[in-house]
Amino acid sequence: MLSVDPSRTRAPRPWHFFFLVLPYGASFGFVSVALPYLARQRGVSVGAIGAVVAAAFLPHAPKFLWAPVVDVTWSRKSWYLLALALVSTGTFASMAMPIAPSSLRALTAVVVVSQIGLTLMGMACEGMIGHGVRSEHKGHAAGWFQAGTFLGGGVGGGAAIELVAHFGGPVAGAIIGATLVACALPLLLFDEAERAARPGLLAALRGLGRDLAELVRSPGGIAALFICVSPIGSGAAGNLFGAIANEWDASPELVALTTGALGGVVSAVGALGGGRLASRIGKRSAYALAGALTALTGVAMALAPHTPPAYAILTLVYQAFNGVAFAAFSAFAFHIAGKGAVATKYNVLASLVNTSIAYTTRVDGAAHARWGGRGVLIADAAMTGAGIVVLALIVAIARPKPSAG
Repeated sequence: MLSVDPSRTRAPRPWHFFFLVLPYGASFGFVSVALPYLARQRGVSVGAIGAVVAAAFLPHAPKFLWAPVVDVTWSRKSWYLLALALVSTGTFASMAMPIAPSSLRALTAVVVVSQIGLTLMGMACEGMIGHGVRSEHKGHAAGWFQAGTFLGGGVGGGAAIELVAHFGGPVAGAIIGATLVACALPLLLFDEAERAARPGLLAALRGLGRDLAELVRSPGGIAALFICVSPIGSGAAGNLFGAIANEWDASPELVALTTGALGGVVSAVGALGGGRLASRIGKRSAYALAGALTALTGVAMALAPHTPPAYAILTLVYQAFNGVAFAAFSAFAFHIAGKGAVATKYNVLASLVNTSIAYTTRVDGAAHARWGGRGVLIADAAMTGAGIVVLALIVAIARPKPSAG
Protein backbone atom coordinates (compact mmCIF):
# COMPACT_ATOMS: atom_id res chain seq x y z
CA MET A 1 0.00 0.00 0.00
CA LEU A 2 1.39 3.35 -1.05
CA SER A 3 0.68 6.61 0.70
CA VAL A 4 1.62 10.24 0.30
CA ASP A 5 2.92 12.41 3.12
CA PRO A 6 0.07 14.97 3.52
CA SER A 7 2.56 17.72 4.35
CA ARG A 8 4.26 17.24 0.97
CA THR A 9 1.10 16.77 -1.12
CA ARG A 10 0.16 19.56 -3.52
CA ALA A 11 -3.61 19.90 -3.35
CA PRO A 12 -5.53 20.89 -6.47
CA ARG A 13 -6.73 24.48 -6.65
CA PRO A 14 -10.36 25.20 -7.62
CA TRP A 15 -9.33 27.01 -10.82
CA HIS A 16 -7.48 23.94 -12.09
CA PHE A 17 -10.82 22.36 -12.91
CA PHE A 18 -11.83 25.20 -15.22
CA PHE A 19 -9.13 24.10 -17.66
CA LEU A 20 -9.42 20.37 -17.00
CA VAL A 21 -13.12 20.35 -17.88
CA LEU A 22 -12.89 22.69 -20.91
CA PRO A 23 -12.57 19.71 -23.32
CA TYR A 24 -15.86 18.37 -21.92
CA GLY A 25 -17.75 21.50 -22.88
CA ALA A 26 -15.87 22.05 -26.14
CA SER A 27 -16.43 18.51 -27.41
CA PHE A 28 -20.10 18.61 -26.51
CA GLY A 29 -20.41 22.02 -28.17
CA PHE A 30 -18.86 20.63 -31.34
CA VAL A 31 -21.31 17.72 -31.48
CA SER A 32 -24.41 19.79 -30.69
CA VAL A 33 -23.57 22.98 -32.65
CA ALA A 34 -20.77 22.67 -35.21
CA LEU A 35 -21.40 19.14 -36.47
CA PRO A 36 -25.11 19.73 -37.30
CA TYR A 37 -24.22 23.00 -39.07
CA LEU A 38 -21.40 21.49 -41.13
CA ALA A 39 -23.42 18.40 -41.99
CA ARG A 40 -26.37 20.49 -43.20
CA GLN A 41 -24.03 22.60 -45.34
CA ARG A 42 -22.90 19.40 -47.05
CA GLY A 43 -26.36 18.16 -47.89
CA VAL A 44 -27.11 15.80 -45.00
CA SER A 45 -30.81 15.73 -44.09
CA VAL A 46 -32.03 17.15 -40.80
CA GLY A 47 -33.38 13.75 -39.79
CA ALA A 48 -30.01 12.08 -40.34
CA ILE A 49 -28.24 14.85 -38.41
CA GLY A 50 -30.70 14.43 -35.55
CA ALA A 51 -29.92 10.72 -35.42
CA VAL A 52 -26.18 11.42 -35.04
CA VAL A 53 -26.73 14.00 -32.29
CA ALA A 54 -29.17 11.69 -30.49
CA ALA A 55 -26.58 8.90 -30.56
CA ALA A 56 -24.07 11.30 -28.97
CA PHE A 57 -26.40 11.77 -26.00
CA LEU A 58 -26.82 8.03 -25.38
CA PRO A 59 -23.66 7.45 -23.28
CA HIS A 60 -24.59 10.28 -20.91
CA ALA A 61 -27.84 8.71 -19.68
CA PRO A 62 -26.52 5.45 -18.12
CA LYS A 63 -23.02 6.73 -17.30
CA PHE A 64 -23.48 6.11 -13.58
CA LEU A 65 -23.36 2.38 -14.42
CA TRP A 66 -19.63 2.50 -15.21
CA ALA A 67 -18.75 5.22 -12.71
CA PRO A 68 -17.86 2.58 -10.04
CA VAL A 69 -15.08 1.31 -12.33
CA VAL A 70 -13.53 4.79 -12.34
CA ASP A 71 -13.87 5.00 -8.57
CA VAL A 72 -12.08 1.74 -7.76
CA THR A 73 -9.49 1.26 -10.53
CA TRP A 74 -6.44 3.21 -11.68
CA SER A 75 -5.67 6.73 -10.54
CA ARG A 76 -7.99 9.57 -11.42
CA LYS A 77 -5.23 11.23 -13.41
CA SER A 78 -4.84 8.06 -15.47
CA TRP A 79 -8.57 7.97 -16.19
CA TYR A 80 -8.44 11.64 -17.16
CA LEU A 81 -5.61 11.07 -19.62
CA LEU A 82 -7.37 8.10 -21.19
CA ALA A 83 -10.55 10.15 -21.48
CA LEU A 84 -8.67 13.08 -23.00
CA ALA A 85 -7.08 10.79 -25.58
CA LEU A 86 -10.52 9.48 -26.60
CA VAL A 87 -12.04 12.95 -26.73
CA SER A 88 -9.23 14.71 -28.62
CA THR A 89 -8.74 11.84 -31.09
CA GLY A 90 -12.47 11.52 -31.65
CA THR A 91 -12.88 15.27 -32.18
CA PHE A 92 -10.01 15.33 -34.68
CA ALA A 93 -11.33 12.28 -36.55
CA SER A 94 -14.92 13.58 -36.72
CA MET A 95 -13.68 16.91 -38.15
CA ALA A 96 -11.14 15.36 -40.54
CA MET A 97 -13.34 12.66 -42.04
CA PRO A 98 -15.72 13.57 -44.88
CA ILE A 99 -19.21 14.46 -43.69
CA ALA A 100 -21.67 13.00 -46.16
CA PRO A 101 -24.72 10.71 -46.07
CA SER A 102 -22.52 7.75 -47.00
CA SER A 103 -20.15 8.30 -44.05
CA LEU A 104 -22.71 8.89 -41.29
CA ARG A 105 -22.42 5.40 -39.82
CA ALA A 106 -18.66 5.72 -39.30
CA LEU A 107 -19.09 9.31 -38.08
CA THR A 108 -21.69 8.19 -35.53
CA ALA A 109 -19.35 5.49 -34.19
CA VAL A 110 -16.52 8.03 -33.76
CA VAL A 111 -18.83 10.51 -32.02
CA VAL A 112 -20.18 7.88 -29.59
CA VAL A 113 -16.69 6.71 -28.60
CA SER A 114 -15.67 10.32 -28.06
CA GLN A 115 -18.70 10.90 -25.84
CA ILE A 116 -17.88 7.80 -23.76
CA GLY A 117 -14.48 9.41 -23.20
CA LEU A 118 -16.32 12.56 -22.17
CA THR A 119 -18.21 10.72 -19.43
CA LEU A 120 -14.93 9.31 -18.10
CA MET A 121 -13.39 12.79 -18.11
CA GLY A 122 -16.21 14.18 -16.02
CA MET A 123 -15.91 11.32 -13.54
CA ALA A 124 -12.15 11.78 -13.18
CA CYS A 125 -12.59 15.50 -12.45
CA GLU A 126 -15.40 14.80 -10.00
CA GLY A 127 -13.25 12.29 -8.15
CA MET A 128 -10.33 14.71 -7.98
CA ILE A 129 -12.58 17.43 -6.55
CA GLY A 130 -14.23 15.09 -4.07
CA HIS A 131 -10.98 13.66 -2.71
CA GLY A 132 -8.46 16.43 -3.31
CA VAL A 133 -10.17 19.77 -2.68
CA ARG A 134 -10.73 20.90 0.90
CA SER A 135 -14.35 20.98 2.06
CA GLU A 136 -14.38 24.75 2.45
CA HIS A 137 -13.14 25.16 -1.15
CA LYS A 138 -15.47 22.69 -2.87
CA GLY A 139 -18.05 25.37 -3.60
CA HIS A 140 -15.44 27.41 -5.47
CA ALA A 141 -14.25 24.28 -7.28
CA ALA A 142 -17.83 23.52 -8.32
CA GLY A 143 -18.11 27.03 -9.75
CA TRP A 144 -14.90 26.70 -11.79
CA PHE A 145 -15.97 23.20 -12.89
CA GLN A 146 -19.31 24.42 -14.25
CA ALA A 147 -17.74 27.58 -15.70
CA GLY A 148 -15.37 25.49 -17.82
CA THR A 149 -18.25 23.33 -19.02
CA PHE A 150 -20.40 26.32 -19.99
CA LEU A 151 -17.62 28.30 -21.66
CA GLY A 152 -16.32 25.30 -23.56
CA GLY A 153 -19.81 24.44 -24.76
CA GLY A 154 -20.64 27.99 -25.78
CA VAL A 155 -17.39 28.74 -27.58
CA GLY A 156 -16.40 25.29 -28.86
CA GLY A 157 -19.09 24.93 -31.51
CA GLY A 158 -18.60 28.40 -32.97
CA ALA A 159 -14.81 28.07 -32.95
CA ALA A 160 -15.02 24.77 -34.83
CA ILE A 161 -17.22 26.30 -37.53
CA GLU A 162 -14.86 29.25 -38.03
CA LEU A 163 -11.74 27.05 -38.14
CA VAL A 164 -13.28 24.66 -40.67
CA ALA A 165 -14.33 27.61 -42.84
CA HIS A 166 -10.79 29.05 -42.86
CA PHE A 167 -8.53 25.98 -42.79
CA GLY A 168 -10.60 22.95 -43.73
CA GLY A 169 -11.62 19.98 -41.62
CA PRO A 170 -8.30 18.14 -41.05
CA VAL A 171 -6.32 21.25 -40.08
CA ALA A 172 -9.15 22.56 -37.92
CA GLY A 173 -9.40 19.16 -36.23
CA ALA A 174 -5.66 19.14 -35.52
CA ILE A 175 -5.82 22.65 -34.01
CA ILE A 176 -8.75 21.81 -31.74
CA GLY A 177 -7.29 18.41 -30.80
CA ALA A 178 -3.99 20.00 -29.77
CA THR A 179 -5.84 22.67 -27.78
CA LEU A 180 -7.80 20.02 -25.91
CA VAL A 181 -4.60 18.13 -25.04
CA ALA A 182 -3.10 21.33 -23.59
CA CYS A 183 -5.98 21.47 -21.11
CA ALA A 184 -4.32 18.60 -19.20
CA LEU A 185 -1.41 20.82 -18.07
CA PRO A 186 -2.95 21.57 -14.63
CA LEU A 187 -2.44 17.88 -13.78
CA LEU A 188 1.25 18.74 -13.37
CA LEU A 189 0.43 21.24 -10.61
CA PHE A 190 -1.07 18.90 -8.00
CA ASP A 191 -0.78 15.37 -6.62
CA GLU A 192 -3.33 12.63 -6.25
CA ALA A 193 -5.13 13.06 -2.96
CA GLU A 194 -4.78 9.43 -1.98
CA ARG A 195 -2.71 6.55 -3.29
CA ALA A 196 -3.96 3.91 -0.86
CA ALA A 197 -5.33 0.65 -2.24
CA ARG A 198 -9.00 0.98 -3.09
CA PRO A 199 -11.71 -1.60 -2.38
CA GLY A 200 -12.79 -4.05 -5.03
CA LEU A 201 -15.70 -3.32 -7.31
CA LEU A 202 -18.20 -5.44 -5.38
CA ALA A 203 -17.16 -3.91 -2.07
CA ALA A 204 -17.48 -0.43 -3.58
CA LEU A 205 -20.97 -1.24 -4.85
CA ARG A 206 -22.02 -2.50 -1.43
CA GLY A 207 -20.69 0.67 0.15
CA LEU A 208 -22.55 2.74 -2.41
CA GLY A 209 -25.76 0.85 -1.61
CA ARG A 210 -25.33 1.61 2.10
CA ASP A 211 -24.70 5.29 1.37
CA LEU A 212 -27.79 5.58 -0.80
CA ALA A 213 -29.97 3.72 1.72
CA GLU A 214 -28.78 6.05 4.47
CA LEU A 215 -29.51 9.02 2.21
CA VAL A 216 -33.09 7.88 1.62
CA ARG A 217 -33.72 7.22 5.34
CA SER A 218 -32.45 10.58 6.62
CA PRO A 219 -34.59 13.76 6.64
CA GLY A 220 -31.75 15.71 5.06
CA GLY A 221 -31.44 13.00 2.43
CA ILE A 222 -35.09 13.38 1.47
CA ALA A 223 -34.50 17.08 0.90
CA ALA A 224 -31.42 16.19 -1.16
CA LEU A 225 -33.34 13.81 -3.40
CA PHE A 226 -36.14 16.33 -3.84
CA ILE A 227 -33.61 18.97 -4.90
CA CYS A 228 -32.37 16.61 -7.60
CA VAL A 229 -35.79 15.73 -9.06
CA SER A 230 -37.41 19.16 -8.62
CA PRO A 231 -37.55 21.77 -11.41
CA ILE A 232 -35.97 24.46 -9.18
CA GLY A 233 -32.67 24.86 -11.00
CA SER A 234 -33.30 23.02 -14.25
CA GLY A 235 -33.42 26.15 -16.42
CA ALA A 236 -35.58 24.20 -18.85
CA ALA A 237 -37.00 27.26 -20.61
CA GLY A 238 -33.48 27.97 -21.89
CA ASN A 239 -33.73 24.84 -24.03
CA LEU A 240 -36.57 26.48 -25.96
CA PHE A 241 -35.11 29.98 -26.44
CA GLY A 242 -34.33 29.15 -30.06
CA ALA A 243 -37.83 27.79 -30.66
CA ILE A 244 -39.62 30.90 -29.33
CA ALA A 245 -37.21 33.49 -30.77
CA ASN A 246 -39.52 34.43 -33.67
CA GLU A 247 -42.10 35.75 -31.17
CA TRP A 248 -39.54 38.37 -30.16
CA ASP A 249 -38.54 39.04 -33.81
CA ALA A 250 -35.01 37.87 -32.98
CA SER A 251 -32.82 37.26 -36.02
CA PRO A 252 -30.96 33.96 -36.52
CA GLU A 253 -27.67 35.78 -35.89
CA LEU A 254 -28.96 37.18 -32.58
CA VAL A 255 -30.20 33.75 -31.50
CA ALA A 256 -26.87 32.15 -32.39
CA LEU A 257 -24.97 34.80 -30.42
CA THR A 258 -27.11 34.83 -27.30
CA THR A 259 -27.60 31.07 -27.02
CA GLY A 260 -24.08 30.25 -28.23
CA ALA A 261 -20.80 31.97 -27.47
CA LEU A 262 -22.14 34.91 -25.46
CA GLY A 263 -24.54 32.66 -23.59
CA GLY A 264 -21.66 30.38 -22.68
CA VAL A 265 -19.66 33.33 -21.34
CA VAL A 266 -22.44 34.69 -19.12
CA SER A 267 -23.28 31.18 -17.89
CA ALA A 268 -19.64 30.67 -16.97
CA VAL A 269 -19.57 33.97 -15.08
CA GLY A 270 -22.77 32.98 -13.30
CA ALA A 271 -21.26 29.62 -12.37
CA LEU A 272 -18.22 31.30 -10.81
CA GLY A 273 -20.56 33.48 -8.76
CA GLY A 274 -22.68 30.47 -7.86
CA GLY A 275 -19.70 28.60 -6.46
CA ARG A 276 -18.84 31.52 -4.20
CA LEU A 277 -22.47 32.02 -3.21
CA ALA A 278 -22.81 28.36 -2.22
CA SER A 279 -19.75 28.68 0.02
CA ARG A 280 -21.21 31.77 1.72
CA ILE A 281 -24.91 31.04 2.27
CA GLY A 282 -25.06 27.25 1.92
CA LYS A 283 -25.66 24.93 -1.00
CA ARG A 284 -29.43 24.47 -0.69
CA SER A 285 -30.06 28.17 -0.13
CA ALA A 286 -27.89 29.14 -3.09
CA TYR A 287 -29.67 26.62 -5.32
CA ALA A 288 -33.13 27.84 -4.30
CA LEU A 289 -32.11 31.50 -4.69
CA ALA A 290 -30.68 30.88 -8.15
CA GLY A 291 -33.85 29.04 -9.18
CA ALA A 292 -36.00 31.93 -7.91
CA LEU A 293 -33.95 34.50 -9.82
CA THR A 294 -34.16 32.38 -12.97
CA ALA A 295 -37.94 32.13 -12.62
CA LEU A 296 -38.31 35.88 -12.03
CA THR A 297 -36.23 36.57 -15.13
CA GLY A 298 -38.54 34.31 -17.13
CA VAL A 299 -41.59 36.18 -15.83
CA ALA A 300 -39.97 39.50 -16.72
CA MET A 301 -39.25 38.22 -20.22
CA ALA A 302 -42.86 37.07 -20.60
CA LEU A 303 -44.30 40.44 -19.52
CA ALA A 304 -41.76 42.76 -21.17
CA PRO A 305 -42.22 43.99 -24.76
CA HIS A 306 -41.46 41.24 -27.24
CA THR A 307 -38.58 42.96 -29.01
CA PRO A 308 -35.11 41.79 -30.07
CA PRO A 309 -33.30 43.85 -27.36
CA ALA A 310 -35.55 42.39 -24.65
CA TYR A 311 -34.91 38.90 -26.01
CA ALA A 312 -31.14 39.39 -26.00
CA ILE A 313 -30.87 40.94 -22.55
CA LEU A 314 -33.30 38.67 -20.71
CA THR A 315 -32.13 35.40 -22.26
CA LEU A 316 -28.57 36.28 -21.23
CA VAL A 317 -29.68 37.16 -17.68
CA TYR A 318 -31.63 33.88 -17.53
CA GLN A 319 -28.59 31.89 -18.60
CA ALA A 320 -26.36 33.69 -16.08
CA PHE A 321 -28.68 32.77 -13.20
CA ASN A 322 -28.93 29.24 -14.55
CA GLY A 323 -25.12 29.08 -14.35
CA VAL A 324 -25.43 30.05 -10.68
CA ALA A 325 -27.93 27.22 -10.16
CA PHE A 326 -25.76 24.60 -11.84
CA ALA A 327 -22.73 25.58 -9.77
CA ALA A 328 -24.79 25.48 -6.57
CA PHE A 329 -26.02 22.02 -7.50
CA SER A 330 -22.48 20.79 -8.14
CA ALA A 331 -21.36 22.15 -4.77
CA PHE A 332 -24.34 20.41 -3.15
CA ALA A 333 -23.65 17.14 -4.98
CA PHE A 334 -19.96 17.14 -3.95
CA HIS A 335 -21.05 17.75 -0.36
CA ILE A 336 -23.52 14.84 -0.46
CA ALA A 337 -21.00 12.55 -2.19
CA GLY A 338 -18.39 13.19 0.51
CA LYS A 339 -15.55 10.70 0.10
CA GLY A 340 -15.44 7.15 -1.23
CA ALA A 341 -17.19 6.52 -4.56
CA VAL A 342 -17.47 10.21 -5.43
CA ALA A 343 -17.89 9.82 -9.19
CA THR A 344 -20.61 7.19 -8.76
CA LYS A 345 -22.64 9.14 -6.21
CA TYR A 346 -22.23 12.41 -8.10
CA ASN A 347 -23.46 10.84 -11.33
CA VAL A 348 -26.43 9.19 -9.64
CA LEU A 349 -27.51 12.63 -8.40
CA ALA A 350 -26.74 14.23 -11.78
CA SER A 351 -28.88 11.61 -13.54
CA LEU A 352 -31.82 12.61 -11.35
CA VAL A 353 -31.25 16.27 -12.27
CA ASN A 354 -31.17 15.34 -15.98
CA THR A 355 -34.53 13.65 -15.45
CA SER A 356 -35.94 16.86 -13.98
CA ILE A 357 -34.63 18.86 -16.96
CA ALA A 358 -36.26 16.39 -19.34
CA TYR A 359 -39.75 16.45 -17.81
CA THR A 360 -39.69 20.21 -17.18
CA THR A 361 -38.72 20.87 -20.80
CA ARG A 362 -41.55 18.59 -21.90
CA VAL A 363 -44.08 20.53 -19.80
CA ASP A 364 -42.72 23.83 -21.12
CA GLY A 365 -43.12 22.53 -24.66
CA ALA A 366 -46.74 21.57 -23.98
CA ALA A 367 -47.33 25.07 -22.58
CA HIS A 368 -45.97 26.55 -25.81
CA ALA A 369 -48.43 24.54 -27.87
CA ARG A 370 -51.29 26.16 -25.93
CA TRP A 371 -50.07 29.61 -24.91
CA GLY A 372 -46.99 30.37 -27.03
CA GLY A 373 -43.64 31.69 -25.83
CA ARG A 374 -45.16 33.62 -22.92
CA GLY A 375 -46.73 30.36 -21.70
CA VAL A 376 -43.33 28.61 -21.77
CA LEU A 377 -41.83 31.20 -19.43
CA ILE A 378 -44.82 31.40 -17.06
CA ALA A 379 -45.12 27.60 -16.81
CA ASP A 380 -41.40 27.30 -16.14
CA ALA A 381 -41.58 29.94 -13.40
CA ALA A 382 -44.67 28.35 -11.84
CA MET A 383 -42.99 24.94 -11.58
CA THR A 384 -39.86 26.52 -10.10
CA GLY A 385 -41.89 28.46 -7.53
CA ALA A 386 -43.83 25.36 -6.52
CA GLY A 387 -40.58 23.43 -6.13
CA ILE A 388 -39.09 26.10 -3.86
CA VAL A 389 -42.22 26.09 -1.64
CA VAL A 390 -42.12 22.29 -1.30
CA LEU A 391 -38.38 22.34 -0.55
CA ALA A 392 -38.91 24.96 2.17
CA LEU A 393 -41.60 22.78 3.76
CA ILE A 394 -39.36 19.70 3.68
CA VAL A 395 -36.47 21.59 5.27
CA ALA A 396 -38.77 23.08 7.93
CA ILE A 397 -40.22 19.67 8.83
CA ALA A 398 -36.80 18.00 8.88
CA ARG A 399 -35.18 20.71 11.04
CA PRO A 400 -34.36 19.32 14.52
CA LYS A 401 -36.61 20.67 17.29
CA PRO A 402 -34.83 22.69 19.99
CA SER A 403 -34.53 20.91 23.31
CA ALA A 404 -36.39 22.16 26.40
CA GLY A 405 -33.11 23.04 28.03
